[in-house]
Amino acid sequence: MNLRALGEDRLLDRLLPDLPRNAGVVLGAGDDCAVVESGKPGLLHLLKTDCLVEGIHFAKSSPPQQVGWKAMARPLSDFAAMSGVPQFALVTLIVPARRTISWVRQLYRGIEKVARKFEVAVVGGETSNIKGPAVISISITGFVERKRWVGRAGGKAGDELFVTGRLGGSLRGHHLKFVPRIDESRWLTKNFPIHAMMDLSDGLGTDLPRLARASRVGFEVDETALPLNRGCTIREAISDGEDYELLFAISPRHSARLQKSWRKRFLKVGLTRIGRLNQKSKIKNQKFPVGYVHFKQR
Repeated sequence: MNLRALGEDRLLDRLLPDLPRNAGVVLGAGDDCAVVESGKPGLLHLLKTDCLVEGIHFAKSSPPQQVGWKAMARPLSDFAAMSGVPQFALVTLIVPARRTISWVRQLYRGIEKVARKFEVAVVGGETSNIKGPAVISISITGFVERKRWVGRAGGKAGDELFVTGRLGGSLRGHHLKFVPRIDESRWLTKNFPIHAMMDLSDGLGTDLPRLARASRVGFEVDETALPLNRGCTIREAISDGEDYELLFAISPRHSARLQKSWRKRFLKVGLTRIGRLNQKSKIKNQKFPVGYVHFKQR
């Protein structure tokens, strides 16, 4: 069996259980970030690494400054998914020797721009030559308060599901210039008990089932309620991927106050109730369109 037949999630199901752990691990591989003890009262460390591959995550013709922005913004979006505060970054740049110095300089300008926006210090990394396409990998460390961190596994039957922003059509340009929802995430966990949360990197059709599986619940979605980007269909909003919006679950008793408070706090970022979590026996989305699945896409 090859990786195309298996797919990313099933591959990880085979690999992750055998990874070594120790007493400092609070949450290991399999969520948006790893969570480990910090040694400081009330605080936990978050760790995340992510990569961009030319031809997969960006085109050779993509503006290098936007590629750099995306390379840094992707792991920051995972920090947002867990309400984390990013602090330090390591950049690994793997590019062919024929790539111009100008391209690399512009790439780093993009990295620096988003790092400064979120007060992240770039403290090192690695460079290497490659004969194939360029790869940029960024690792980030930071912290989250022990009482505020959110994973995928806390969703409860009856919780309402919300998404920030709009969905669909990311490849028209949004995937290279999105802003990680760190500010929104930090506000959410300061003011509301969020049960489960993740960022939508592979599309609602792939990421929502992941959240539901981690929480051991089912889900139902009102597809007509999905907030669509201009010119997008419902199927594109579910399947396109790379939206980098937040998907989260919260008790319905907080729903009205959440929506009212959100409208006052975030004037330019929408918030939409799209469905709910339910008991597994009541899953109503067995034909829910799938999003992006690594190794399965050609």
